[in-house]
Amino acid sequence: MEKVAGYVEHIIYRNADNGYTVFELAADGEEVTCVGTFQMIDEGESLELSGGYVEHAVYGSQFRVEQYKQVELEDERSIERYLGSGAIRGVGPSLAARIVKKFGKDTFRIMEEEPERLAEVKGISDRSARQISEQVEEKKGMREAMLYLQKFGISNTLAVKIYKTYEMELYHILEENPYRLAEDIDGIGFRRADELASRIGIHTDSDFRIRSGILYTMQLAAMDGHTYLPRQLLVTKAAQLLGLAEEYVDIQIPNLAMDKKLVLKQEGEETCVYAASYYYTELSCASLLRELNVNMVFGDELLPSEEEKVMAQIRRLAESAGIELEELQQRAVLECIKHGLMILTGGPGTGKTTTINTIIRYFAAEDMDILLAAPTGRAAKRMTEATGYEARTIHRLLELSGRPEEGENGLSAASPARFERNEENPLEADVVIVDEMSMVDIHLFCALLKAVTPGTRLVLVGDVNQLPSVGPGQVLRDLIRSGAFPVVELKKIFRQAGGSDIVLNAHKINEGQDIALDNKSRDFFFLERENVQVIYKHMILLIREKLPRYVQAGPLDIQVLTPMRKGNLGVETLNQILQEYLNPKSPSKKEHQMPSALFREGDKVMQTKNNYQLEWEVVSKYGIPVDRGVGIFNGDMGILKQIDDYAQTVVVEFDEHRQVTYSFEQLSELELAYAITIHKSQGSEYPAVIMPLLGGPRMLFNRNLLYTGVTRAKNCVTILGSSQVVREMIANESEAKRYTGLCVRIREIMAQ
Repeated sequence: MEKVAGYVEHIIYRNADNGYTVFELAADGEEVTCVGTFQMIDEGESLELSGGYVEHAVYGSQFRVEQYKQVELEDERSIERYLGSGAIRGVGPSLAARIVKKFGKDTFRIMEEEPERLAEVKGISDRSARQISEQVEEKKGMREAMLYLQKFGISNTLAVKIYKTYEMELYHILEENPYRLAEDIDGIGFRRADELASRIGIHTDSDFRIRSGILYTMQLAAMDGHTYLPRQLLVTKAAQLLGLAEEYVDIQIPNLAMDKKLVLKQEGEETCVYAASYYYTELSCASLLRELNVNMVFGDELLPSEEEKVMAQIRRLAESAGIELEELQQRAVLECIKHGLMILTGGPGTGKTTTINTIIRYFAAEDMDILLAAPTGRAAKRMTEATGYEARTIHRLLELSGRPEEGENGLSAASPARFERNEENPLEADVVIVDEMSMVDIHLFCALLKAVTPGTRLVLVGDVNQLPSVGPGQVLRDLIRSGAFPVVELKKIFRQAGGSDIVLNAHKINEGQDIALDNKSRDFFFLERENVQVIYKHMILLIREKLPRYVQAGPLDIQVLTPMRKGNLGVETLNQILQEYLNPKSPSKKEHQMPSALFREGDKVMQTKNNYQLEWEVVSKYGIPVDRGVGIFNGDMGILKQIDDYAQTVVVEFDEHRQVTYSFEQLSELELAYAITIHKSQGSEYPAVIMPLLGGPRMLFNRNLLYTGVTRAKNCVTILGSSQVVREMIANESEAKRYTGLCVRIREIMAQ
């Protein structure tokens, strides 16, 4: 077995799931490409590797690592890396190398005690020597901290963050409780802190480790949509994560509750454990809802004669607009007039938009100020087109600005971003109407409620049978379940009359009824295909040739929706295949390779996380900015317009011509979007949808998911795959249960 020693110069690729890593090792002046499985390594870390050289067909010679160990940093190399890291202004890697070559291990002593001697190094004047010396003295604490942290494999960038957070206290914190780093510093999660703790020698049954592991488990639960976990489930999951017996975990839960990091609530036989921020967010929502839920008519109720008078007015308004409202639609408008808060729900084609339009006309006739909003840019655009009134995203309505607020314990804060519209500066409106409420998570809902004053009518519209929000909570479902507010559910299907089998089949799916897969429809097609390669071929044919003409749209407007990320028909594989055919390689298109994907000019891409700080601008045809703002959100889709290798940036144009410049480092927030998961498609509508369905996990392949996918199509749905799988999905009612407490909080508040 051969041995190689050096330091990690550059990490090319790392699989976070299994630790498989490809990196460049600087060893005796040479760069060696190394591959292997590593727990956690950072650029700058010194390693001794055991293994052997192999020849890769594409990437050439590589050192395959069988075993590895960390080694103490060589002093001179450490000094050189520190000086060349950018910590000292005016000193780059080449100058750092010359300084260390001249003075060796004595470099820092020379800088501190005889700074004039730096002028002996080529390229350093007397003045530069003084300036370098002053900086070295100023940053002595930081330098020592960085050299100390390098021993634990912490990169210079993270080391600077740690030092700036704790300064000289960092030594004590690392020795006593390195898990504080996971709470206080962005970029260091539980797993990294745990790795660091093991290197320092912290015991696996340390109280600090167990508490941090519990909070991390709550964080993971929030990413799955939960706002709490039953105590036993939390204990089981945290014990698995930590590799400890459950009793070690259980005993720490009351301690975290005493520290106000968790909240315990007894509900029947079950103890519910909340991260404190989520509990108080739900409680705040419940309290604000009670304030908004007021009667808006004199004497708390309309007299029968007065009610009939209002109903007659509603009917006249509808007639003048050439609309015929059924009884429930009229009732919905009446409830909006009578109450401060009203919920309108119903499936596709049941007349929600017609009802909203009538509500708008009624209040506009009363000379009231009306604001419309939806969770995503696409949903807001659809709302604008359907009503003729400008609709904005909820984030823009609330005037998002600035940095997100830091949450405690690494958990999201109750308000994950700062909005200019809030309790002190509420929305100036008489009526606020919000569509696609099924997509709104608990944080965004709380921010919205804070900006609406009692006396303003709030109308919440959505389809409760859609998939729940990507973020934590199931707000619309909990509001309806609470029974505390007026709810009108529209059931009569109107769009069916226009011959839409999309709408008809969506309702059949929702009711658990079989759908016709005989291709006699004009907008709902099914192609029985059992072979994955054949599915690929038909998918490309449909997108490139057949569907654009049929639905009068471009190939990039046609959306492939799939339940899964992994597998032959998952997002990751489909995007590679579709990119090759829809946006092929060309000398005229620049490319940039990321570990996760190859990006090419012209690619269809999607933002994968909320970024409240990303700046966007709308530019006129003359290149003059005409609008600016901040915030690009999870699920926003756009086209990659430009790659600039020199500036190391890419430009993406999103809906409404919003252009965003990403640095190469930020590209991890983007992914190809020729195919996306059905979850990510919520709130969007596409001219045509293609769904490959050939089987997968039962929990994913359910009725709810199929219903959501079908209802995303405006003009045409095509399913490629197995009719048996489609029928099994319709029959499968199982949904991943979400643990949320908003319904209970509302009932508690209303009972007071």
